[in-house]
Amino acid sequence: MPETPEPPEPPEATEPIGDGRPIGDARGRHPATAHPGFRGPVRTIAVRLGLATLVGVLAGLAAAAFLAGMRWATEAFVEHRLLLFLLPIGGFAVGLIYHYVGKGSGAGNNLILDEIHEPQSWIPRRMAMLIFGATIVTHLFGGSAGREGTSVQMAGSIADGVARRFGITGAERRVLLVASIGAGFAGVFGVPFAGAAFALEVQPIRHLRWRTVVPAIVASFVADATVRATGITHDELPSIDAAHLTPGLLAKVVVAGIAFGAMSIVFAEALHRTKAAFRRVLSWPPARPLLGGVLVIVATGLVGTRAYLGLSLPLVAASLAGGAGVALGAFLAKTAFTALTLGSGFYGGEVTPLFVVGATLGATMGHLLHAPIPLLAALGLVAVFAGASNTPIASTILGVELFGWHPKLAVLFALACAVSYVASGSSSIYESQQRRRWGFRHQAPSPA
Repeated sequence: MPETPEPPEPPEATEPIGDGRPIGDARGRHPATAHPGFRGPVRTIAVRLGLATLVGVLAGLAAAAFLAGMRWATEAFVEHRLLLFLLPIGGFAVGLIYHYVGKGSGAGNNLILDEIHEPQSWIPRRMAMLIFGATIVTHLFGGSAGREGTSVQMAGSIADGVARRFGITGAERRVLLVASIGAGFAGVFGVPFAGAAFALEVQPIRHLRWRTVVPAIVASFVADATVRATGITHDELPSIDAAHLTPGLLAKVVVAGIAFGAMSIVFAEALHRTKAAFRRVLSWPPARPLLGGVLVIVATGLVGTRAYLGLSLPLVAASLAGGAGVALGAFLAKTAFTALTLGSGFYGGEVTPLFVVGATLGATMGHLLHAPIPLLAALGLVAVFAGASNTPIASTILGVELFGWHPKLAVLFALACAVSYVASGSSSIYESQQRRRWGFRHQAPSPA
């Protein structure tokens, strides 16, 4: 007998803008009379850049505080090994808070992308504080997750608070939200060029990108400068030696790029299917991370190592150093642990786990293809992310910013990211983003 599908849960209430009608006119344009600061092209540009600077400063301060909290949580987990056994309790507590007072915040990055695509409601003010605390809890007790999602959500919540404070709606609000994505990404990773490119590439409205180029660049660079001014440092990655661009090496990079694209599909599908499975099994959302935490503990005991918990940055370092000590299936294990953590309702980002998956898969491909292992690990780190987020340009820039500028390296990063992007098809870690051949189309997120 076919299984009767479970009815979707009612969406959490969100606070509408004004009377709840969509913002702006039918084309999403900001009416000239909505705010006096946007009358005239010169004043429009000046105010737009001023607001982007403000968002960059605030997002940078939030990212700095978050990175400091992450460092504390990671060190505490390493020092106190028994904290892992509190992961189910921590997840249950976070699940209760999001379920009863989250007010739509649980949609995360998808909510920001939705509001850029089709503005409907203000992003909840509480999102910034909730995601900050929830991600710290995830890492304090050993969940496998990242950090960029948290920084982007904090920046988006802050940017919408600025828009609400100054009465900014319509297309100009969209500009601020796009700029906030760049600020959040740049602030947490220290990559302002890639942050701006990511903000422009990940959002689904192509005609909006030209309007947001300068604000996204300004917000990204200001956020990065703000983080550095606080004394917070980012994880340093080694420089990669540029290889000779021989036909044989280029062919190997294409083969590896196909594998990176396939892995991005596996990662995205594992994440989405795990979320769906937990929804089917447990109708009450707070119970999902409770069960997920138990399963993470059991899985840790089965694999006999804690290497796949938390950020797993030692796996990246080992892969870039030649792959010594990296298990053959490390990329699959990290995918499974991340899918269990995020799929069951814990909070955090997907990008750092993607970096780990890509680097470890790259090290494996280096062995199989008899190619330089550090080079393949570096290519995998950015190329799996390119396929999973549909951002090959931003990922290429990311590779250059992380590993150093060299024309030959840039060519290899671009080739690996482009092949991974094509091989990944329409898959994406973001439920609100689904790629067509020549662009993007909107895809509504599944119920929580």
